[in-house]
Amino acid sequence: MKKLYINTGSFDAVFNNLKESFGGKLKVTANEYNLTIQSKWAKGSISGVRFEKEMSYLSFDLTFTQELSLSIESNPFSPVFFAYCEKGNVLHSFGANGATHCLKKQQSGIMSNSSTINSVLHFQSHQHIQFSLIGMPTTIENKESDFVSQVKKIFTSNSGNYIYIGDENHKIGEKFQELKRIPTQGLVRYILMKGILREVLELEIAQHSYNYFTPFEPILNFAVKQLSEIKKLSHMKLTAITAPVQFLKRNLQPRKYQLELKSYNQKLAS
Repeated sequence: MKKLYINTGSFDAVFNNLKESFGGKLKVTANEYNLTIQSKWAKGSISGVRFEKEMSYLSFDLTFTQELSLSIESNPFSPVFFAYCEKGNVLHSFGANGATHCLKKQQSGIMSNSSTINSVLHFQSHQHIQFSLIGMPTTIENKESDFVSQVKKIFTSNSGNYIYIGDENHKIGEKFQELKRIPTQGLVRYILMKGILREVLELEIAQHSYNYFTPFEPILNFAVKQLSEIKKLSHMKLTAITAPVQFLKRNLQPRKYQLELKSYNQKLAS
């Protein structure tokens, strides 16, 4: 088994550390990062986007030729990570010898770690995996302070370690498919990605709240805000603006959400 260790810090530091650990070529454009990996023991890509201090997004599309464990240093900003697995399985534990939890295809998971124990991701050999991580810091000043407080209240534990693995969630899966279909690049792409990722967080909060129907109002308010930001980009060509605006209207219009009410069984790492 190959063992790698990742130091946390700035987004630049994280991707440079990933490059050193995995090898490959790193391309950085504005706030987007893309690491292409082609080695004897791994191939694929790791991409990511940073949204100032509000949140970060990482997408993994990899195949390993041997078993691998990736130990991630505890982050001083105590972020809550929202994970979604599109293909394969991802195993997680707090510490190398901690209890292992499996995130399977079409499952979402939520992890937070404010202790000094590292989070460890375990990958099987000869398995194609695709999964995404949305990270939201909870200990730094954030424009969305009320929203962050809500995330911190629901998804952190006094023990320092928290993990929850949910059932298949098709609506969250649809959001990540929308992310892949964003029809533009640059600043408009950045705004659209931010809106869709925020929707994912709202959906996760809705599932873990006692009132399953009121949390969707912030989604629509946030969508209107994103449309306003796009319209302000007057220096762009009209076609560069109208296409993503129509895309956003189609995907963020009010919908009838049917949520199945299930008991919430929180899983805490021992």
